[in-house]
Amino acid sequence: MKRILWLGVGAALGVVVFRKLSEARDAVGPEGLNRAVGRLSDSVYHFADQVRDGMREREDELRAALALDDKRS
Repeated sequence: MKRILWLGVGAALGVVVFRKLSEARDAVGPEGLNRAVGRLSDSVYHFADQVRDGMREREDELRAALALDDKRS
């Protein structure tokens, strides 16, 4: 009974290791590199959008606090 249990554990572990190695191999290739760069550029673009929105919001707060016109140049 113990041998069957260890055989099952070994098979499951082998499948997990095989999948992880396959993922690592795909990530190292050119397509994996393209995906990584694409994700990075999307993240940078999203971050820049959030910064711009925060700057606009803060500028509106400052203009309201200083009672300046709402006209922007």
